[in-house]
Order: sequence, then C-alpha cells, then structure tokens
Amino acid sequence: MNERNDRVPMDLSKQVVFRSSGVPDNRQAFGPYIIEPLLTEVEESAGTVYRVQVAAHRRTSTSYHVVAEEFYYVLSGTATAVLNGAEQRIGPGDFLRLPPGTRHAFVTAEEPLEMLDIHVPGCRPDRDTYFVPDQPAADD
Repeated sequence: MNERNDRVPMDLSKQVVFRSSGVPDNRQAFGPYIIEPLLTEVEESAGTVYRVQVAAHRRTSTSYHVVAEEFYYVLSGTATAVLNGAEQRIGPGDFLRLPPGTRHAFVTAEEPLEMLDIHVPGCRPDRDTYFVPDQPAADD
C-alpha cells in the first residue's frame, strides 16, 4: 500500500467485524432487558444487531418500530411473545419476523430468555423505538 492510501480513513461500516459476546462492559440495562450491541453506531450500516436477555418472571413493556423491521432468533429459554396482542410461545431455535409497526412484548416464566435481535434498517433505544403507554411497569 502506498503512503497516500495509508492516510485514507477506513469506513468502519464497510469492514468485517468479529466480536465475542458476553462482555459485561458492553451490556446495557434497558428496562427488564439486558441488551448487548454487537455493532457499534460507527460500524452499523444497514442494520443493528443485539444479544438480548430478559430475566425470569419478567414482562417487558410493549414497544414497536415505525421504520425498522425486526428479527428475533431465540438462543435459549422460553417465553410468551405478545405480538399485536396475540400470544405465541417461543423457545430455542424459534424465529420471529416483525414488520414495522408490530407491537411486541415478552413474558418470561421460570427461566430467562436470550435472543439474537436484528433491525433493518438499524434502530437503537434512542432511535425508532417507541413504547405503548399504559402498560405494566417493567419492574411490576
């Protein structure tokens, strides 16, 4: 590589990313969710990816996205997904596709739930994430 190319900044949104998950410093509490972004905001291009955990005996607030389509893949645990008011039992290996506007929440029972969560285009807790009012509080 010549000297001139060495000074061109890399576009991190177009680079291959390898990242081990489960790093405590990368995890964020978001209501009853523990979310671990697997792409940083600088790295994201067309989507965002999270490892999501919900503790046992919890109900998440109902949320939706106006722009993003959302995909969940259950890694471990079981729960009830509440999708536009309809309940669906989910467990390891199950996959959910939620078109924009799908109102969704999760209710865990005896075991925690862990999922891979992908949004296209990307969204974050402060971008294209909306909550339905008058839902039970996350800690109730």
